[in-house]
Amino acid sequence: MSGKTKLELTWIGKENRPRLEPRILLEDPELSYSAKHAVGQGDIFDNILIQGDNLLALKALEQDFAGKVKCIYIDPPYNTGSAFEHYDDGIEHSIWLSLMRDRLVLLKALLRPDGAFLVQADDNEAHYLKVVLDEVFGRPNFICTVIWQKVDSPNDNKVPITPDHEFIFLYAKEASQLRLKQKVDPSILAAFGQVDEDGHRFRDRLLKKNGKSSLREDRPSMYFPVTAPDGSQILPVHDDGREACWALGKQGVLDAIAADRLVWKDRGSPGAPKWVPYTREWAPEVPVRPYPTIWTDVHTSRQAKAHQKDVLPGVSMFATPKPELLISRILEMTTSPGDLVLDSFAGSGTTAAVAHKMGRRWISVELGEHARTHCIPRLQKVVDGEDPGGVTSQYEWTGGGGFRFYHLAPSLLEVDKWGNWVINKTYNKEMLSEAMCKLQGFRYAPSPSVFWQHGQSSEQDYIYVTTQTLTHEQLEVIASEVGPDRTLLICCAAFRANHDNFPNLTITKIPAAVLVRCEWGKDDYSLNVRNVMGEEPEPPPDPDGSGPSTAGKVKGNRTKKTAKVQDLMPLFAAMSKGGEE
Repeated sequence: MSGKTKLELTWIGKENRPRLEPRILLEDPELSYSAKHAVGQGDIFDNILIQGDNLLALKALEQDFAGKVKCIYIDPPYNTGSAFEHYDDGIEHSIWLSLMRDRLVLLKALLRPDGAFLVQADDNEAHYLKVVLDEVFGRPNFICTVIWQKVDSPNDNKVPITPDHEFIFLYAKEASQLRLKQKVDPSILAAFGQVDEDGHRFRDRLLKKNGKSSLREDRPSMYFPVTAPDGSQILPVHDDGREACWALGKQGVLDAIAADRLVWKDRGSPGAPKWVPYTREWAPEVPVRPYPTIWTDVHTSRQAKAHQKDVLPGVSMFATPKPELLISRILEMTTSPGDLVLDSFAGSGTTAAVAHKMGRRWISVELGEHARTHCIPRLQKVVDGEDPGGVTSQYEWTGGGGFRFYHLAPSLLEVDKWGNWVINKTYNKEMLSEAMCKLQGFRYAPSPSVFWQHGQSSEQDYIYVTTQTLTHEQLEVIASEVGPDRTLLICCAAFRANHDNFPNLTITKIPAAVLVRCEWGKDDYSLNVRNVMGEEPEPPPDPDGSGPSTAGKVKGNRTKKTAKVQDLMPLFAAMSKGGEE
């Protein structure tokens, strides 16, 4: 067998990858919101709510947030087939898997090395999704599957089995670096029933092993003498006279002695050894135990709907909202105050609301009008301390902080009336500079005093963006200011000079310099029917402006049942079930 062979899931269109344009984000100050005054020292005001296609939004975030997110939780549409009534051969599964795979790749890039990724799903696609997750994150980075009980009352539907649960798959960016927190459980302290003179709780356990596999022949190396306080040698023996074994090996006993954890008690009863060894265990300062993988104690959809009705009266209800207690469990396990949390399927804003109350920074993305009709009013109430439900009392939340509302800028390039790609007329010079910085891999940082410093990629490498046509004299002045120890990338409309005369300058024309980088003018990646069906996208015009190239254009075969693209509702915008809808 070839060494390159690997286990993987295949589907129609898997090989097609979108060439995403890294858009810039534009703030809408009228929709951004913050508390009127600081409530606490830990108030966080730079949280981000984005309205727009979440694949483009994730690409927009990549440059600034790659490797910075501690926890990602997503609750995507579950692909019930309701958006694909025109097909009956499984094409909908291929579309859904492609949509998810493209997003998972970007989400993984945003995670910190010690970050956690969680995705919720039901039986419709869960097991296919698990295989795709293994491919994207690597099977060794799979941590566990959590079962969430989503209903807590009998189902009256006349069906043999009711779907009472959903899955949550937990992955690490790098399993060796992930440190999950355990559940705080004060009841653990009850097991430490003794208290010393300083008030510290403890318990003593027999050094001799009891029960299963406790005989000498079971573990011969654990049968050895231990020196008692009077110098006698004590061997492990059961009350019935059978030779037993210690619960610790020789090194473990030596370590217990060195740590003053080996305790001898004088039994003093006839026919029994005078001295009996115990190991002393002290109660933990913070009593914790591992979380189970079956969650029946974090509320259900019923409580989530009731809370949603209270916090958003008069607003259309989501069919399957997630309870705040569920999200807080996830964030308790994976984050600490101040960590960054991301949800790219925001729905009604549950993840953002909980993260805010728990003192985490957050980024949420929502494609539809839910960003305005649900997320904004809900999060405004959280900021104002006017949301008494959910986990508000658990975290003693009284308000504070804020968020900024952004939307995606339109595509940088558009087609003019002659069919040529040109810079979008809605772009001003600042937007153009920021967009070109992002496209060329520079950090947008315009200098207030040096006109040609619009961004930086290193201490000595800068970028200058202009729509002017630069002359030899202008380039000569710029090259002189840049000097021999720095370099400058110039993106301009045109130039009249031999750029070989300026070794510290790299000069490119826009838009020709970026035409082949991305898919331009595309705002919706929620239902990529054309690519999945095998049709090549329209190629951009040749860089010389001669119009679209038809070379290599191939039309694939459609499925037996065809449908117009407009007949299929956007999958991630209007699914009737799954996610928070």
